[in-house]
Amino acid sequence: MRPIALFAALSAFAVSAGLFLLTALNHLPFADWPSLPFDPAQMTTRQIIFAYAVLPRGAVAILAGAALGLAGALLQRLLRNPIADPSTLGVSAGAQLAIVTATLFFPEMLDGYRAFVALAGAAAATAIVFLLGWRRAFEPITMAVSGLLVGITCSALSAAMTLSQGEYLMSLVTWNGGSLSQQDWSTTTTLGLELLLGLAVTLLLLRPLTLLGLGDSSARSLGVALAGTRIAVTSVAVALSAGVAAAVGLVSFVGLAAPAFVRLLGVRTTRSILLLSPVAGGLLLWFCDGIVQLIASSAGETFPTGSVTALIGGPLLLWLLPQVRAVEPPQPPDSVLVARAPLSRLALILCVLPPFVWAALGVARLPDGWVLLSGDLFWELFPARWPRLLASAAAGGLLAMAGAMLQRLTGNPLASPEVLGVSGGAGVGYAVALSFSADAGAPTLFLGAGSGAIVVLVIVALFAARRHLPPERLLLAGISVSALSSAILSALLAVGDQRAWQILAWLGGSAAAATPETAAFLAGLTIVILATGLILTRWLVILPLGAPTALALGLPLVGARTMMVLTAGIATAAASLLVGPLSFVGLMAPHIAHRAGFEKAGSRLLASAVIGAVLMVIADLGARNVTFPYELPLGLFAAFAGAPYLVWMIGRRQ
Repeated sequence: MRPIALFAALSAFAVSAGLFLLTALNHLPFADWPSLPFDPAQMTTRQIIFAYAVLPRGAVAILAGAALGLAGALLQRLLRNPIADPSTLGVSAGAQLAIVTATLFFPEMLDGYRAFVALAGAAAATAIVFLLGWRRAFEPITMAVSGLLVGITCSALSAAMTLSQGEYLMSLVTWNGGSLSQQDWSTTTTLGLELLLGLAVTLLLLRPLTLLGLGDSSARSLGVALAGTRIAVTSVAVALSAGVAAAVGLVSFVGLAAPAFVRLLGVRTTRSILLLSPVAGGLLLWFCDGIVQLIASSAGETFPTGSVTALIGGPLLLWLLPQVRAVEPPQPPDSVLVARAPLSRLALILCVLPPFVWAALGVARLPDGWVLLSGDLFWELFPARWPRLLASAAAGGLLAMAGAMLQRLTGNPLASPEVLGVSGGAGVGYAVALSFSADAGAPTLFLGAGSGAIVVLVIVALFAARRHLPPERLLLAGISVSALSSAILSALLAVGDQRAWQILAWLGGSAAAATPETAAFLAGLTIVILATGLILTRWLVILPLGAPTALALGLPLVGARTMMVLTAGIATAAASLLVGPLSFVGLMAPHIAHRAGFEKAGSRLLASAVIGAVLMVIADLGARNVTFPYELPLGLFAAFAGAPYLVWMIGRRQ
């Protein structure tokens, strides 16, 4: 190890140990520390808290960080991808969904089997991501986007179930943020045994992992069983991640940061990276937990430690983007490159909308069954139904147009408000508006959400331009910003005040909050955004051709990109106020329009708006009736319908 690396490691240890010592002394003066072995019968209450809460918390922070550091190093080496870790590949989100499901509906399964529940969820999520990545040789873009889609779908399900069980709200939200609070040494023992077993298996896999760095062909020629090695390494990483999730909840990006810090110190060999990453992960989480406890002791506000690690991981992921190996942007299969659709096809799509509008207005589900409203009953319910119907359709159109614009802007068919982090930025802006104004109204919330969405888009676009990254890497920049936004929201949720309920409710989205005024505003904004897009059709045609071509054709590149960013940001922010940050409509609608043959920029924008409106009207109809008499969150219902389509779409790409 280089002298500077050794100095950095010792400095990190000294700072982390100093923070922990400060916390320990705040709990109990050094003279009163109990001696080993601990005997609760001979100890005061403060000594018992110190021995069975303070000390185990420090040990758990080190062991959990070490396990995640090792898991991240294994995944990065296996996939030859510096941004792979349990957070970015959906592993932790799968464990989260399994734990939340068991907590709410099958609590008896957690008695003695908590780790197995988490392992089952993590394994299922990882299997989906790896199956999708296998179709494209595990290239980084596909793995990152697949992990994001699987992760946010699992998070959406967890949020929906948490909202439906209010009595569990704060405990589950705090756990989701990664709480290291302890009451005995059992978690320390469990994590220690899991880490030792993981290290032992890692040592056995050192040779095949080293040879994998030469490429699949070379590794196979040297006798490496590729399938068996991948399964073994993935199993170890998933088991370590699930064990941490079961013990302390979700701790984000330690698996990403630890190997990155090790490589930053000049360590290059596979053996050294794998053995030093647990050390770096343990020190990182120990340091973050020390910061959290220091803030708690001085400000009286407790944040989950996992959220603080994500605040470090988001910027770090942006910094690591240039190291991701370049790949060609995904291209649509030849089978869908058809001639441009005639206007009659758009008219056919428009004909689909009225039947669903009629169903949304005239069909109701009552305790006695389905009924067709008519006469006085229809007009009695009409004032309550038409605003949410119009608002849902307008929100769908806005998200679809934002997705179509972003796909043209980046030249990437996987771009959308969700994937590029725009919706997450809108959520942070929404939460900030709530924080500064307890009685924030719709204009204030819209301003906050709009500002957050635009800031995220500007950050992502400026970063990509400054670093001269290929267009497809803009997706990865968006994913990192989205993760950072999620971390901020998790920290605000874990505070536990009224904002937590408002933010969590907004995350699901509800058309029931629509009023005639908001519906009219969204409808008017939809028309404005559509008119703006059609006026800027030439820009939408030229931008996907790349910067050199755009400049050669006289396009004001900076102004065009800025205009597209602002337009998509405003549309996303307005729609997110009603739908929430997750719906996938902005990704689905442009793809459906593309498969329907709408190739020209103007016709695709118009078709996407209509298809987005149809999808959201269907989502509103389903959200109101599928779980009658309870109503599902609008955005989450749309996401549940859209996620399988997106998984299928990625899986079909060769």
